[in-house]
Amino acid sequence: MTCLIDHYHRRISYMRISVTDHCNLRCIYCTAHQAPRLSHDDILRYEEIERLTRIAVSLGINSIRLTGGEPLMRPNLEVLVRMLKNIEGIEDISMTTNGITLAKHAQALAEAGLDRVNISLDSLKEDKFKYMTGLGNLNHVLRGIEAAAKAGLNPVKINTVMLAGVNDDEILDFAAKTRDEGWHVRFIEYMPFASEGCNSGRFLENKTVSDDEIKGVITANMGELTPVMPSKGSGPAKYYQLPNAEGSIGFIGAVTGCFCATCNRMRLTADGRLRPCLLDDEEIDVKSPLRQGISDEGIKELMSQAVAMKHEKHRLGEEILPASRQMWQIGG
Repeated sequence: MTCLIDHYHRRISYMRISVTDHCNLRCIYCTAHQAPRLSHDDILRYEEIERLTRIAVSLGINSIRLTGGEPLMRPNLEVLVRMLKNIEGIEDISMTTNGITLAKHAQALAEAGLDRVNISLDSLKEDKFKYMTGLGNLNHVLRGIEAAAKAGLNPVKINTVMLAGVNDDEILDFAAKTRDEGWHVRFIEYMPFASEGCNSGRFLENKTVSDDEIKGVITANMGELTPVMPSKGSGPAKYYQLPNAEGSIGFIGAVTGCFCATCNRMRLTADGRLRPCLLDDEEIDVKSPLRQGISDEGIKELMSQAVAMKHEKHRLGEEILPASRQMWQIGG
């Protein structure tokens, strides 16, 4: 089998697929409500996603993550999950969601073949949660977490973006959840985009809280963190456990701890563009040739071209930020 290997000898085995750019939240570090959303015809159809995924699997992709926007804004998402699950060679199908409507869909998604979910949750305080999300209901997310676990979408991982002076006073609250309730919490460094800030001006400038800062707070107050292996997944997080904790604490430090050397992923945007790096603006349009009747071999060539475009690492350290799209338009 031909594999997707970039110029730095990294094998690409993981594809993140954005199924929509629509979202039902208005988070302060995302400006989805400030730009026009894609029309129905602009977004890849499920049959198109299935074909592209099948071809990607023939090139060595074996893990799929569905993202958005908010993926559960896409109607009948379980239909797509079932289509992807039937592709021979896929080992893992996961989804990242804000969890607002997950309680309604968790069982159907599990029955369709979804393996697990990551749920974005930046505050455990109702008033702060509403402030950070614009219009979210914390209880809806908590019910989504419970429903996901009950449906067997395990391990349920909680993605938390810490912002200095906003929610970093909750570091210990999230860490305690891993000990008291067995949560798997992942602290993710805020990643700046040059095109953001329409709704927040310069508010987010210097808001990144580093992995080392978070670790320092936890160890000073709750004990040493012991390194552990991830229970499942192929992402860049480094995992630890507190004493007597069943859950885990993960750290994803894209800004202060560049993990590009082991990058194994590419992205497919909702409007059908292959993007080899979240933090680089280079893309290849695959939707147009797809709808013009390109062959499977032609699509393979486009995928190979996209992987060949991958740089050795992102350039956040040089203050070179992605500017053509915002996070919600790419799929995180």
